[in-house]
Amino acid sequence: MEIKIFSALAEPNRLNIVNLLRDGPLTVGEVADRLNLRQPQASKHLRVLLEAGLVEVQAVANRRNYKLCSEPFHALDEWLDSYRRLWEERFDQLDIYLQKLQTKDKISDQE
Repeated sequence: MEIKIFSALAEPNRLNIVNLLRDGPLTVGEVADRLNLRQPQASKHLRVLLEAGLVEVQAVANRRNYKLCSEPFHALDEWLDSYRRLWEERFDQLDIYLQKLQTKDKISDQE
């Protein structure tokens, strides 16, 4: 997983921008208004998200519409899935161990 993605998402305003863009494309001005940011701040955050590959921009007349790119989020999900599988395996092993302990306790109670 690329460090740029994590660095970009670690900043709260950029994470808020990503959450906003889940509903569809927005201009810099719309992002700034919805997050109560100044337009230069919103532009800076969008540029970082663009450089990390999390968003793309489309020019429509004199407006620049930003929207999410799905590929980095799919890659992030795949990366996280490897950890999900690891923890599921560990929880399964713990469950088996606890069942063995319960069985031992039942046997010793019957004796």
